Amino acid sequence: MSLNRFLKQRETLLALILVAISAGVAWRAPTFIGLANLHEIATDSAILIVMALAQSLVIMTRGIDLSVAANVALSGMAAAQLSMHAPWLPIPLVLLFATLVGLALGLVNGVLVAWVRIPSIVATLGTMSLFRGLTFLAADGKWVAQHEMSAAFLAFPRLDVLGLSLLAWIGVLGIVVAVVFTRHVALGRELRALGGNPSAAKYVGIRETTLQLFVFAVAGAVAGLCGYLWVARYAIAYDGVALGFELQVIAACVIGGVSIAGGVGSVTGTVLGALFLVLIYNALPVVGISPFWQTAIVGAAILSAVILNARGDRTDGLRLILRRHPAH
Repeated sequence: MSLNRFLKQRETLLALILVAISAGVAWRAPTFIGLANLHEIATDSAILIVMALAQSLVIMTRGIDLSVAANVALSGMAAAQLSMHAPWLPIPLVLLFATLVGLALGLVNGVLVAWVRIPSIVATLGTMSLFRGLTFLAADGKWVAQHEMSAAFLAFPRLDVLGLSLLAWIGVLGIVVAVVFTRHVALGRELRALGGNPSAAKYVGIRETTLQLFVFAVAGAVAGLCGYLWVARYAIAYDGVALGFELQVIAACVIGGVSIAGGVGSVTGTVLGALFLVLIYNALPVVGISPFWQTAIVGAAILSAVILNARGDRTDGLRLILRRHPAH
């Protein structure tokens, strides 16, 4: 591989940008690259990373899930109320409960898109409002505050394991699972093939309905898990939790090279896209840049990524189909 081609790769450019931003901010504020701040960044990025990885599966099949943040709010509220009324429950059961709530909400999206055949952007826009409304109704418009949740409920994401918070380790685990799934599991390759060339995918027997149902279920289950993690980390549950966070999740995917047209994307790119957003939101205040400029910079990055994606090579899906069904 030539140096020029190496430098043109999305992941390489993103990594170089991250290093440049970190070095520039560290020159102004050396504590930015201190262990304490890096630990905080790793913790802050975990939820965004795992949700972006799940969202990338949806986008690679030419779909989109706008309801993930509302799912976080509703699942988090359900977990908080469970802790409030049954503080003696073991945390693994609370995690399972929140994940199952999120899974159920994701399956609603999957049924609407895969079986009812409603365009995903329309279906999830509707369920986004529905889930927010249900969160408000579930709490009767009230907040669940820190003192109403059990100590174990709040402590779990903050537990220190080998120098990192458990929340950061969940992010690492999410990356490992995503790499194994997309690279070494046939279903993961079928998702990319379906998005890259739906007609050819159907011709070789890839089940569009099943895969669409699957990706929305995964996105929902991950959002449910993150609902508990979000509420426990910030010690508050209300109907406005994670408001607008779905845009950051989608932005991380797009910046990382996941094509809205489907069929193109990578785990490395998605993780780097999420880290880029977290780094921007953490770095710019350190150097005294206005929050308005922060939003503008992120918006410019998204537009640049969309332009690059539109000009990218979209033949990966067809290649995967041909690789999956070699000639005999």
